[in-house]
Amino acid sequence: MDALILSRLQFAITTIYHFLFVPITLGLSIFVALLETWYINSGSYEERLKLKRLVKFFGTIFLINFAMGVVTGIVQEFHFGMNWSEYSRFMGDIFGAPLALEALSAFFIESTFIGVWIFGWDKLSEKMHCLCIWLVAFGSNLSAFWILVANSFMQHPVGYEIEDGRAVMTSLFDLITNRYVLGEYSHAFFAGITTAGFLVITVCAWKIATDEISREMFTRTLRRAALFTLLGTLGVMGSGHMHAQYLNEANPMKLASFEALWETENPAPFAVIADINQSAGKNDSEILIPYMFTFMVHNSFSGEVKGINDLQEEYMKTYGPGNYIPDVKGMFWSFRIMVGIGGLLLLITFITAVVSIFFESKLRYCCLLKFMPLLLPLPFIANSVGWYIAEAGRQPWIVVGLQKTAQAVSPNLTSGEVWLTLIGFTAIYLFLAVVAIFTAIMFIRRTKIIAAE
Repeated sequence: MDALILSRLQFAITTIYHFLFVPITLGLSIFVALLETWYINSGSYEERLKLKRLVKFFGTIFLINFAMGVVTGIVQEFHFGMNWSEYSRFMGDIFGAPLALEALSAFFIESTFIGVWIFGWDKLSEKMHCLCIWLVAFGSNLSAFWILVANSFMQHPVGYEIEDGRAVMTSLFDLITNRYVLGEYSHAFFAGITTAGFLVITVCAWKIATDEISREMFTRTLRRAALFTLLGTLGVMGSGHMHAQYLNEANPMKLASFEALWETENPAPFAVIADINQSAGKNDSEILIPYMFTFMVHNSFSGEVKGINDLQEEYMKTYGPGNYIPDVKGMFWSFRIMVGIGGLLLLITFITAVVSIFFESKLRYCCLLKFMPLLLPLPFIANSVGWYIAEAGRQPWIVVGLQKTAQAVSPNLTSGEVWLTLIGFTAIYLFLAVVAIFTAIMFIRRTKIIAAE
């Protein structure tokens, strides 16, 4: 493989590793803040001791995840200069601004107040200490906003001019208010709530089933976690639907690839299972839902959805000869995996919420609790394929309409150099992930939520 393919693979691996931890940081920071708010507004002394231990329990899980997120995220910044120097030269004026703002504002707030929160339990008033974790949650989610501002420009460029072969920012306001940001950020925000909430549900379920001493507090926490996660799953679906509608305007090729829609149709069906080979046409093996794809895009059963072939012809007229079609097969199945897991998580979370609210006293006998740890990978798989859809769907562009991925790679990079770092980073990340997961599991197993100090 050449340096371009290897560099793409390397960035994909480091990004996926990093994105395993990011959604938990986004959502769990909010949940820990809610738990501490519950704690400072609680009643009896014994109740407060239990809740304080509960906050520290989930706070420790958050800290383990936060540390992994920071470690895996730092390496990504080196990619831009080492593997993608032509991209950095072309896009540095625009891409650097939100990254700098992310470091100076969001990460500064997040890292400062997480330190104050860790060491301030006996030094700050309860309300000030609770404010610290809320600032951590704010900083974490603000950090995601700035990163997605930069990414949204790559998906849908706004507020720029081309000067001397480089993209130069003309309006930071246009960059921030890019409508693409709304769809990407809202989807990532609710995915974070869903992922973190499902993690909390899994931990609570396991503790209820196996830890008699801690069962009471985790039973009460499960109800809150289920409602928290239910909000997240509904938000993911709503924001995803909203963003899909905007894709019909901003990047119709990506949208058509979701469905492997080769020819323009009005109205267009949604294929649950299909032969996506361009030359095969429709056959008896396909399962189609009439009108559904048009409805997803237009909120009605009327409206034209452009096909891949027509869009390819348009792009060739606009940008010149070339192949502007992404990996249709990967997009088609990744989209269905993401949507399918989303629906399954909604069902599981709804059942958990109902059981935890109306059958709280019998939770320990619920068979679903014993299977929850086996279901924990589901939101992480959905996040990973969702990120693949977002990034692979704009290929062959690294910045849609402005720079192709093949033009962005460092010119003096060799495949041997990329192979060396690819293998090294993958091995190190795998080791760190195993250590983090093992540490978290051991902590969860050994910690008891009891009243006595």
